[in-house]
Amino acid sequence: MLAYLSIIFSAILVNNIVFTQFLGICPFVGVSKNLDSAFGMGMAVTFVMALATAVTWLLQHYVLLPFNLVYIQTIVFILVIAVLVQMLEIIMKKTSPSLYAALGVFLPLITTNCAVLGVAIIVAQKNFDFLYSVVYAVATALGFSLALILFAGIRTQLALSDVPRSMQGVPIALITAGILAMAFMVFSGIKL
Repeated sequence: MLAYLSIIFSAILVNNIVFTQFLGICPFVGVSKNLDSAFGMGMAVTFVMALATAVTWLLQHYVLLPFNLVYIQTIVFILVIAVLVQMLEIIMKKTSPSLYAALGVFLPLITTNCAVLGVAIIVAQKNFDFLYSVVYAVATALGFSLALILFAGIRTQLALSDVPRSMQGVPIALITAGILAMAFMVFSGIKL
């Protein structure tokens, strides 16, 4: 149980995928302009990352490793993520139009989110067991969501602030992201 708590804490705060591994930067900067978009993207990424990690883990251990096809791992994982996102989009459109309306905008963005692929590859490289992999994926996605929502809140406040003209937009956003990343370094000294 302590191992699972450790991986959850570590994935959310200590080894946050955005701030320590620099994965998912495009949606982090692009979707973080308001809190509603950030929350929607965070929830969509959490769902897709957990599902994609589970499916890619199964493929890795029951197809790629037994048939010695590990050299096509990245291509297979990219295809799996793209197919999963498309299938989810179709299923949600037919079964839950309200959920599709809420997440539909974010689903195509997730296909190109390198954090989803990054987690699948990290899980394969570290050879986690299935449950540990899914817990790691959900915790990592929650860490991504936390970073996205915090950054969206800060950017909302920055939009109301008097920022010098040359620093408005992306420059102040990147500086703020750097400061936020340094703030997350506080958690690196905590050991469970």
